[in-house]
Amino acid sequence: MKRKHTIVALSVGLALAGAYGSAFAAGEVTVTIGSAAPMSGPQAAFGQDNTNGVRMAINDLNKENIVIGGKKVIWKIDAQDDQADPKQATTVAQKFVDEKVNGVVGHLNSGCTFPASRIYNQAGIPDITPSSTDPKIAEQGFKTFFRIIANDNALGAGLANYAKANLKAKTVAVIDDRTAYGQGVADVFAKTAKKDGLKVLDREYTNDKATDFSAILTKIKSLHPDVIFYGGMYSQAGPMLRQIQQLGIKTHFMGGDGICAPELAKLAGNAADITICAEGGSPISKMPGGVAWKKRYDAEFGPSAFQIYSPYSYDGTMVLAAAMKKANSVDPAKYLKDIRNIDYNGVTKSDIHFLANGNLAEPTITLSKFDNGVKTVVAVEEVK
Repeated sequence: MKRKHTIVALSVGLALAGAYGSAFAAGEVTVTIGSAAPMSGPQAAFGQDNTNGVRMAINDLNKENIVIGGKKVIWKIDAQDDQADPKQATTVAQKFVDEKVNGVVGHLNSGCTFPASRIYNQAGIPDITPSSTDPKIAEQGFKTFFRIIANDNALGAGLANYAKANLKAKTVAVIDDRTAYGQGVADVFAKTAKKDGLKVLDREYTNDKATDFSAILTKIKSLHPDVIFYGGMYSQAGPMLRQIQQLGIKTHFMGGDGICAPELAKLAGNAADITICAEGGSPISKMPGGVAWKKRYDAEFGPSAFQIYSPYSYDGTMVLAAAMKKANSVDPAKYLKDIRNIDYNGVTKSDIHFLANGNLAEPTITLSKFDNGVKTVVAVEEVK
């Protein structure tokens, strides 16, 4: 009978080990970071780049053999395609909550981060966006939300100021795609342009699926603006630039970080050469760890994979890990406070820390132009 009890006890132990996985048996703990971005559709290049940044950080963390709470940590990524669709983003967010991920890096689009951040806040799961720039997200007051990049207030204003001071523009026309991001950055640009004394000749609207802008552009052509500003993504800006060229419109073209990617030149060809765009953060060459990091990124994913945000998604993942190490816990409820008090030496910035509303403290913006299809930095400015 004693032998029978031993066999039963052994069977129960094996069953428990199976239920909790190898981490239980080996004294390990698995930490899963959710990564949410459009992995399909017209913005897939951005989404894949974001995911690459998280994946690269996860690989680096696993090489460190980190111990938290007395257990070796096995780091994993759960990469989900939110299709740049707010409804799909909420489905992804709820999936992460149900699976009890330890933290989230995402979403890419402001329109996706906006509703998803509410779900994360209700569940107490920290989320760091590497790319959503709508200021209104932080205004919701969620304690779990963080942004590791400058917001649209900085981008839109920086572009308007540049149009006035450097392009000597006097008139502008503004178009946006009606998404939270596109409308937000366009509103800031238009407001700052008026404040700077520029005249906004026209305000037009499209959507983030459109490819034919001939009616809008024909109307704008008759107004002869010095600048056309587009609030939206490169997937629409590319064909829009081609149509500007076809219509013979003589102007400058401006937009935020949504258009400020190498993919723009692939879609627009030499029509992209009238473009000046702004992105939150510094160029790779000016980031404290940028050059060495980019070399590793290219070796792992190929040089054509890089767009804009992967260094920020990398640092976002590393900030989550740093907070867990500081708290000596992978429990979001215990390490959340340590994100708020973090001072992390990252690839993108040497002193990453956050304001009370989750915005990045002391961000920078970079203005670039396209010259023969190559994005070239024209100015780097600190946001005060």
